[in-house]
Amino acid sequence: MAAGETQVYAKVNSKLKGRSTPSLLDPLLGMGFPAHTALKALAATGRKTAEEAAEWLHCHCNDPSLDDPIPQEYALFLCPTGPLLEKLQEFWRESKRQCTKNRAHEVFPHITLCDFFTCEDQKVECLYEALKRAGDRMLGSFPSVVPLVLHSSISYLGFFVTDSHADVIREFAMMFATEAAILADCTVKPCTKQLHLTLAHKFYPHHQRTLEQLARAVHPGLSCQWTATLYSRDMRFVHYQTLRALFQYKPQNVDELPLTPGDHLFVDPTQQEEASEGWVIGVSQRTGCRGFLPENYTERVRECDTWVKHRMYTFSLAMDLNSRKDGDASSRRNGEVYPPQRPRSMGSIQALQGAILRKSVLVVRHGERVDQIFGKSWLQQCSTPDGKYYRPDLNFPCSLPRRGNSIKDFENDPPLSSCGIFQSRTAGEALLSSGIQITSVFTSPALRCVQTAKHILEELKLEKKMKIKVEPGIYEWTKWEAGKTTPTLMTLDELKEANFNVSTDYRPAFPLASLMPAESYEEYVDRCAVSVEHIISCCPQDTGVTLIVGHGSALDSCIRPLLRLPPRDSADFAQLVRKIPSLGMCFCEENKEGGKWELVAPPVKTLTHGSNSAFNWKNWIPGN
Repeated sequence: MAAGETQVYAKVNSKLKGRSTPSLLDPLLGMGFPAHTALKALAATGRKTAEEAAEWLHCHCNDPSLDDPIPQEYALFLCPTGPLLEKLQEFWRESKRQCTKNRAHEVFPHITLCDFFTCEDQKVECLYEALKRAGDRMLGSFPSVVPLVLHSSISYLGFFVTDSHADVIREFAMMFATEAAILADCTVKPCTKQLHLTLAHKFYPHHQRTLEQLARAVHPGLSCQWTATLYSRDMRFVHYQTLRALFQYKPQNVDELPLTPGDHLFVDPTQQEEASEGWVIGVSQRTGCRGFLPENYTERVRECDTWVKHRMYTFSLAMDLNSRKDGDASSRRNGEVYPPQRPRSMGSIQALQGAILRKSVLVVRHGERVDQIFGKSWLQQCSTPDGKYYRPDLNFPCSLPRRGNSIKDFENDPPLSSCGIFQSRTAGEALLSSGIQITSVFTSPALRCVQTAKHILEELKLEKKMKIKVEPGIYEWTKWEAGKTTPTLMTLDELKEANFNVSTDYRPAFPLASLMPAESYEEYVDRCAVSVEHIISCCPQDTGVTLIVGHGSALDSCIRPLLRLPPRDSADFAQLVRKIPSLGMCFCEENKEGGKWELVAPPVKTLTHGSNSAFNWKNWIPGN
């Protein structure tokens, strides 16, 4: 270790001497990382674990700025939680849907206490101590309720904190700034102006009335625990656009960036002269490297999606303050304060019950199909000369269901791969944990869709109680299917023989024989619209979730009729469908008051994973 780095390490250790928590720096130094880059990695990952910091360092091994002394920028926000936060997030969604995006959508709901300031990497943990000390000193005087008053102007809509309570909150911010200056040698500017929680900013004037109506549905008196939360960001990319990768991309040239789904990219819109049409120049947050990337592989996201949460101090409003003080010693760690575990509030239980009791439709794309990985010749790879199936790779399924004709019928009706089965089961497990109530299941007649529905139901413990209704009307656009005839699909009898619990009583909107090869786009979207209307009419119950398992195209062709939206242009439709991943979901709820369906957040998160190329052990034999 260099002498300068040893001195820095010694200063950090002496500053933190006497604390019960072990230093996160020691394991990184033991791995051979220089002290200055190890401290940089800890600051960039929120000083959570040495493993996260080590992973960050491995990803940034080719980062040209790794050794540059560029600190993070930090800010302190007062953030709502609980029922109030849920209402604010609902306002965010509705305001964006009805009035398009405005500046407020770039950040989560918050009250700014201290605007962004810099802190040297080796002093970040002292910043956490400053937050803890300020919170401890203000705990007894922090308001048990933060009254909020709605304020509206031609370009701003938000809640103002009333003066008497704002003074106490500003005192807390001032105390944190003072402690940060003493402990971490930071220049922090606490907020001295009107404390406010922004709902909308820089919106079109004709949207003001709609936004005000939506804001009145947010009752500021809802129960809430306020948390003082410390965030950081990379100061180099403050005025850049933030993109998120939707698909994996392998560079074709040395000046291109590799993309993994979920990667965040920083793009300066003023520095794109060298980029050709459809491409942009960006910097990867995951690796720190700069290069070209295909813009249609990404989507625009919020600025705050790349911020790092460090520590928070929770002001528990539902607890007796004296008992809170008694429990302080056991409830704090690393400058963070946690309230004791409590049962779910009545407000959140009622919100969950409300979601369960609405009539809803969940449209899901099937899992990974085997030909997606092994290509069009997949059947030749797993067939013996006498037409029997064998498993040449672990991502091929263990077996294939029996079909009336021959194994060749699987060529244009492929099954799920092993990973596709795993994806389906994982989604089903997540749906079970979410608590939603599936009341009926409809699926495309494609084998991969029926299999996906089966595995989801198995994880929901419904595989024996609920029959799968096969609806040929939601089958893939036949123009995209190979050949001049529609693929030979498994009959209901064949599916039952293969242990699929399919309904033989359901009368579909479109019989299997009615599917026409190479249909036009208009014929396809009309077929899907009629089929969805038929499916809804077959579910007369007022509550519960109808699960529709189909193809990627179903997430558009089956959802838009519900939302009373016209079909997309066929070219836009084709481009959109290519971006829909396995087990992609769209979720719609019926609004009984308005008599309309609304697109809302799905009950579970998406499943993202990378590729795993084939391996041939023979390549390791000398001479091969």
